[in-house]
Amino acid sequence: MKNKLQAYLSLHFCVFLWGFTAILGKLINLNAIPLVWWRVFLASATLFFLIPRRKLLSFSRKLWLRLILIGSLVGVHWICFYAAVKLSNASVAVATMATTSFFAAIAEPIITRQKVKWYELGLGLLILPGMALVIGTINWDMQIGFGLGILGALIASVFNSLNKEVVEKYSPAPLLMSFVQLSAATLICSVFIPFLLWHTPETRLMPSSQDWIWLLVLTWLCTLLTHYLTLQALRHISAFGTILTINLEPIYGVLLAALIFREDKELGPNFYLGMLIILLAVFSHPFLKSFFEKEPIQPPN
Repeated sequence: MKNKLQAYLSLHFCVFLWGFTAILGKLINLNAIPLVWWRVFLASATLFFLIPRRKLLSFSRKLWLRLILIGSLVGVHWICFYAAVKLSNASVAVATMATTSFFAAIAEPIITRQKVKWYELGLGLLILPGMALVIGTINWDMQIGFGLGILGALIASVFNSLNKEVVEKYSPAPLLMSFVQLSAATLICSVFIPFLLWHTPETRLMPSSQDWIWLLVLTWLCTLLTHYLTLQALRHISAFGTILTINLEPIYGVLLAALIFREDKELGPNFYLGMLIILLAVFSHPFLKSFFEKEPIQPPN
């Protein structure tokens, strides 16, 4: 990607694809942990045949450890996300991801050893009422799913900030970086599976024939392609800017859930007000960054 404009356009395309992840998670008839295991296993297995594996030998020990840590966090994040889908619904799960920007406004400066940017913290806080308006009133029987979604959002803010640091410090090839991270995610999910089977022995691990179709879509389009494009975009956009753009995912996700699953038979004024708040925060970020940091404006669309 040659500039920030291309990076933002690429990232928005990824966010559109991510809007389908909760939908696919609901269509796939597997528990959250087996679902994530198959997703990351298929993705890492595909990359195994695509990457120049010898170049992995050039990675330093520190880089290996960082990529394994990030990949493990990615795996746990996805487990939390799909558990939120299963325990609540697709709309609630994608909407909780909007809190990631608030967490990132704090996590990124700590991890990258920079000062807190108060305008980013303010935009992160602005997202919260927008998210609340989008999801509406959550039934209390969905509170566990909602809590897991929030935990997943916190973890996402951490691994996105760590990814930004790795990209800037080591500049590894995105496909090699993705392979190591997704392989680590596969390993961490493998650790959870025995505990899942001990707790619920009846859990089905093998996908059905219909599940395979959705799993391949989830793997190749919503995982491999988006993971690669996001890592490319991080070379030009801050981790916070990336995460703030990703807050458009609840808009796509809730609309798709309403359309496909009829989770919201009517989208009232509160939904559109919440959507407007999220859009305002997303599209104002480059302009505020230009104003406070004296950079040329690069609009995200």
